Amino acid sequence: MNHHKSIQSLLQERILILDGAMGTMLQQYEFDEAAFRGERFKDWPSPLKGNNDLLSLTQPEAIETIHLKYLAAGADIIETNTFSSTTVAMADYNMQSLAYELNVAGAKLAKSACETYMQAHPGEPKFVAGAIGPTNKTTSMSPDINNPAFRAITFNELKEAYTEQVEGLIDGGADLLLVETVFDTLNAKAALFAIEEVKEKRGIEIPIMVSGTITDASGRTLSGQTPEAFLVSIEHFPLLSIGFNCALGAKQLAPYLEILSNNTDIAISAYPNAGLPNAFGQYDETAELMAAQVKEYLDKGMINIIGGCCGTTPDHISAIAALARQYAPRKIAVGL
Repeated sequence: MNHHKSIQSLLQERILILDGAMGTMLQQYEFDEAAFRGERFKDWPSPLKGNNDLLSLTQPEAIETIHLKYLAAGADIIETNTFSSTTVAMADYNMQSLAYELNVAGAKLAKSACETYMQAHPGEPKFVAGAIGPTNKTTSMSPDINNPAFRAITFNELKEAYTEQVEGLIDGGADLLLVETVFDTLNAKAALFAIEEVKEKRGIEIPIMVSGTITDASGRTLSGQTPEAFLVSIEHFPLLSIGFNCALGAKQLAPYLEILSNNTDIAISAYPNAGLPNAFGQYDETAELMAAQVKEYLDKGMINIIGGCCGTTPDHISAIAALARQYAPRKIAVGL
């Protein structure tokens, strides 16, 4: 795959920019239940409002427009609208049967946006990262406080769900795969095993990014791992990058990124929230304020890929991209 070489060589040349939040941008459309349903799902038995991934099928123009806005803001890599597109997460809407189709559609929309942009801007390569979320289940912990041995899902069930997602993303044209917002490393391993099996079965290579999430000031993932433990438990997989996203603002995330940066020669990624949410769940941090905090990552030379998570918009990405252009990327191992 020619893309594989180009993203590797680009990482040697400069800091790459990832896009910002899809959900934050979708809120501006104020889609109602009917808009989520579209014609195809107008008689669906369960409520569908809030199923953002479904909008790839029912409001594709909105999704592609958001992708194009992030590309125009300077994103090198855009994420597919597939964070919850597994049978496991889609069970909330009784839409398990749509999982594969949602991934194909999500990847195609992002790919189409990249192709549109690259036609207008030759010589500016853009990449689609297939977004693979953690699902709403955990393989490491019991959801039942009275039965610590209980698991809501098995490793193999989760791996099968991820296999279907990965196949859909690849069939839709994703250039990379991004296992993101990892709160339980065992879930991430299920995704990584699924990816390795699909690669082997198809005889292909595809770069893999992994991004964990630190959920509170203890500096641990939800399943209790420190950044060092998170790194050790997955760095034997062939990864393009490892990093953190979501949960915290740029300032709060810095010390944990530094630990990763000091302990691996894999590329480091970060896409923090626009600060911490206020009492109403809104993110108040402006693009300028966020960029000023991201500057610490750049000054310390600890980043290769930078973007934004909850609360971020094309304005945030544009400000971060302008700043990142002034810095050399962190040194990484060549030829992974």
